[in-house]
Amino acid sequence: MRTNELMLYRGMEHEDILRDMTFLMENCDNEYYNVEDLRSLLFETVHRLIELTANYGFEGNLWHTYLTFLLANDENAYSTACEIVGEIDGTINAVALHDFEIFKELFDYDLERIERELGVSCFNMLENYQMTDSHSKVFNTRIRGRICTLAQALAETEDAAAFKRVLTQFYKEFGVGKFGLHKAFRVNHEGDDVRIEPITRIAHVKLDDLIGYETAKQKLIDNTEAFVEGRRANNCLLFGAAGTGKSSSIKAILNQYYDQGLRMIEVYKHQFQDLNEVIAQIKNRNYKFIIYMDDLSFEEFEIEYKYLKAVIEGGLEKKPDNVLIYATSNRRHLIRESFRDRDEHDGDIHSNDTVQEKLSLVARFGVTIFFDSPAKKEFQKIVLALAEKNGIHIEESTLLLEANQWELTHGGLSGRTAQQFIDYLLGKEK
Repeated sequence: MRTNELMLYRGMEHEDILRDMTFLMENCDNEYYNVEDLRSLLFETVHRLIELTANYGFEGNLWHTYLTFLLANDENAYSTACEIVGEIDGTINAVALHDFEIFKELFDYDLERIERELGVSCFNMLENYQMTDSHSKVFNTRIRGRICTLAQALAETEDAAAFKRVLTQFYKEFGVGKFGLHKAFRVNHEGDDVRIEPITRIAHVKLDDLIGYETAKQKLIDNTEAFVEGRRANNCLLFGAAGTGKSSSIKAILNQYYDQGLRMIEVYKHQFQDLNEVIAQIKNRNYKFIIYMDDLSFEEFEIEYKYLKAVIEGGLEKKPDNVLIYATSNRRHLIRESFRDRDEHDGDIHSNDTVQEKLSLVARFGVTIFFDSPAKKEFQKIVLALAEKNGIHIEESTLLLEANQWELTHGGLSGRTAQQFIDYLLGKEK
């Protein structure tokens, strides 16, 4: 097999399985190698393939699905270009076709030949592999299904040209690599390198799950829709009382617009100095990115807000059109102020300038949305809606009486308190 001749698809993640399988294809009948050693390599390779399958939740023909995973996950000059425009022009098409001819050979290879030469039987168990459950440690069901479906389509292609058309269309529709296969990410460090890593498990909350706050949710929807549709949109600050659904609303927005190319990167306060590097890695991708900052606030002695101000607006490099910043905070002005800031005799000659510098961060969020604590009747409405959604059948007067007693000792009136009360009732059921 000619995998050593690949020009675009090289250095792929989990490429070790491909390398060892290719070796077995080429040498299963080579008398130079000890048969027992080849058998051992075969079973070790199958073991790694099954472990990969369990991790990602793949089904069907595991060899085809594995090859498809390599193709869907590898970010190279061809795949990232197709992600933006689909079919492209230029010599790189010939290079890609060359690589797809090799992958087509791998798809069509009769694995039973290895079994016959080595006197073993294992591949028949991998041709129609079924998972014991629907869980995956890495991919959600939708992404897993896309890869398995693509594997079937690629296996059915007649030649390398058809193979190329199917895969190119996949790149255009769903993207490639981690940004194509995941919706949420976090920032991490490996030495001096800033890495954007997928978050594999996120809450599947929907905006309809958040009871009330219709005006606030609509402002968030309008701004996000403008963003994903390529129109002008603003950075957004959601502020208000704790437990009112600010963070849940942003998670729901991601779930609602993920299919339209929206992605989200969670950044913590201590990582603000990495923001320029994060933006550099995503500015040329064909997705819309929300940089998400939860529970944003600063004490007087913290200066990380200066990094954020420069990134939002003020640096020499213009913030890319495919990047917005969404933040939540319990504070309207984000940065803690004291009366000393306004004291003309505290030693700061230009005390007004100090105050204005602290307030200027909020001004760089074009949309601010207020989430207030619910009144008693609104709290009860939330409790009733959550009880119905979770199948809790308790007389309304009794339910509300218990809810009122619960909130008095568990954080007061808020959507979070209502959800915790419902969780408490569900925990009591046998």
